[in-house]
Amino acid sequence: MGKHYRKSSHSVFSIEVHIVWITKYRYKVLKGDVAIRTRDMIRRICTEENAEILSGVVSDDHVHILVSIDPSTSISKLVQYLKGKSSRKLQQDFPHLKKRYWGQHLWARGYFAVSTGNVSSKMIEEYIAHHFEEEDQGGDLFRIE
Repeated sequence: MGKHYRKSSHSVFSIEVHIVWITKYRYKVLKGDVAIRTRDMIRRICTEENAEILSGVVSDDHVHILVSIDPSTSISKLVQYLKGKSSRKLQQDFPHLKKRYWGQHLWARGYFAVSTGNVSSKMIEEYIAHHFEEEDQGGDLFRIE
């Protein structure tokens, strides 16, 4: 499978992030219609924020998504929109959630995020070192370390 690159007006990129967040108190409320509505909202919000969902699942007490984000998109802003908008709308649409989460917060504080890719930090370091050695003979290259 080839690398999936996205393009914007001035860049070509592949920034993939695995994001996980949980319901407050780990209550298992993401079932049936609530889970379907959660999935649909996540899809809509990601589209609005120019984040492409590569994979994802809504479990009964947490959400996992693998997204490709634009370089101008902040992970923390994306998660803020995903959690904030979905919490407010889910509680509006499902009164039993509003009753259970009387403090207005459906999601627990925080989230997990990790970048993904086929290139390790070590590979990049070796590439830069090799590049420096090859180019050192002819031009002006300066280490940034």
